[in-house]
Amino acid sequence: MPERQVTEVEGRRLVLSHLDKVLWPVTGWTKGEALYYYAQVAPAMLPHLRRRPATFLRFPSGIGEEGFFAKNPPPGLPDWVHTVTVPTHEGPKDRVTVDDLATLMTVGNGYALELHVPQWTADTGPTHHDRLVVDLDPGPGADLVQCCRAALLIRERLAADGLRAHPKTSGSKGLHLYAALRPAPAKAVGAYARALAERLAADHPDLMVSRMAKALRRGRVFVDWSQNATAKTTAAPYTLRATPVPGVSAPVSWAEIESCTRAEDLAFTPDQVLERVAAHGDLLAPLLDEDAPLPD
Repeated sequence: MPERQVTEVEGRRLVLSHLDKVLWPVTGWTKGEALYYYAQVAPAMLPHLRRRPATFLRFPSGIGEEGFFAKNPPPGLPDWVHTVTVPTHEGPKDRVTVDDLATLMTVGNGYALELHVPQWTADTGPTHHDRLVVDLDPGPGADLVQCCRAALLIRERLAADGLRAHPKTSGSKGLHLYAALRPAPAKAVGAYARALAERLAADHPDLMVSRMAKALRRGRVFVDWSQNATAKTTAAPYTLRATPVPGVSAPVSWAEIESCTRAEDLAFTPDQVLERVAAHGDLLAPLLDEDAPLPD
């Protein structure tokens, strides 16, 4: 593979560099392979990124070396890349929105291997959220199988409240459940998520915990409601993950959740994710068309 490649993406001239650089040393997976994955998965991924101020986890030296989160637009960013101004505790700041393939390839070329987005868009602003997310994180002695058991119970509880849950893997150890909302005040969404987690932990104390304290999490699943805070971001659907072997935060079906007996059942390589999208389309597509009122 050439060291540098000049290409045109959606009418934008891009210079992609160091394509043969190994970024996942355990498998020898290269930057070029990461960019190819993003180019192929973009039709399914981009609708979940558009208009959402992105945070990037960058690994210029590859996985296994120190990476860092980047929120500000990187130096030298082309002027055609869309940015939005958002309030922060340090005052208004510009953030990149990954609205098109050219932007996705540009940030990937800058070693942004993971993409994270909030539960609100530039259209609603940070005061109102259009998604609820429940982050299921297994504690020591638990794994993805316990997360699946918890997810089924959470799906039932959300359905009783008029919300339809859509699952994806975190790409690491856990699961994320999303529900589409009619834009609702951020504080109300956070309060609902916290109350939901606390009720579930109270009803299923052997399986779930709603508090972050590590001493409470052994053998249980932490129901992390705090991901609904305006300042928080969650791994975007289809993003690569900085795991030793390239992982993906992959949408899954409820049938797969129900039948999961091993953590490996829901661990997918980038190539497998592309095959899944080709066969089934975007399993999270309904999330883009739904909107339900936040329960009282």
